[in-house]
Amino acid sequence: MLLIPAIDLKDGHCVRLKQGDMDQSTTFGEEPAVMARNWVDKGARRLHLVDLNGAFAGHPKNEMAIRKILKEVGSEVDVQLGGGIRDLDTIERYLDAGLRYVIIGTAAVKNPGFLQDACTAFGGHIIVGLDARDGKVATDGWSKLTRHDVVDLGKKYEDYGVEAIIYTDIGRDGMLSGINIDATVKLAQALAIPVIASGGLKGIADIEALCDVESEGVEGVICGRAIYSGDLNFESALARARELNG
Repeated sequence: MLLIPAIDLKDGHCVRLKQGDMDQSTTFGEEPAVMARNWVDKGARRLHLVDLNGAFAGHPKNEMAIRKILKEVGSEVDVQLGGGIRDLDTIERYLDAGLRYVIIGTAAVKNPGFLQDACTAFGGHIIVGLDARDGKVATDGWSKLTRHDVVDLGKKYEDYGVEAIIYTDIGRDGMLSGINIDATVKLAQALAIPVIASGGLKGIADIEALCDVESEGVEGVICGRAIYSGDLNFESALARARELNG
């Protein structure tokens, strides 16, 4: 079970949002590269970066901070990034800089041809982020709810050749209300590729519940507000996951 610390970037700083609302942000660090080093030193094997400004603007906005993180830890752990990645040139630039995985969200829904091209050009490096409320996919920084069903889109993207799916319950994200285990498992059971859980991680009970369903195809979980607020001790959570699943 991968426990993946999230570093959300807004105006070059590390923040956390409540339900994707840019006006409800809490700053947890001024130096993202220092934060990345902290989580790697605590045992993280992968980091999850989000360019929040980029997600809303539709193009990269925190590239300097991202490059500093990659320079600091990119040779030691896998780093994945989402937010404002809408063209092949941007993907190539980030991969050349040391990024391991690119996460495509809104563009996957609005421009499936782009996703297909990305999977063809950069096989093994493309993850899709499916953000949903009540089983329906949201786009544009969660501001727009579509009629697309999560499982249907997941199957479609699997056929394209994506490496994994990150499933975020946007009604829970940043709320410390607990992972939506049932919805995450439902998606994982429908796919052969791994699913990474996201949104609402509250505490060690969520980690234990996710370890119980790892065999269903749930590969990991994005750790956000809980590890910054102290509700979840990251090192203790890693130890518990190892104890349960090795």
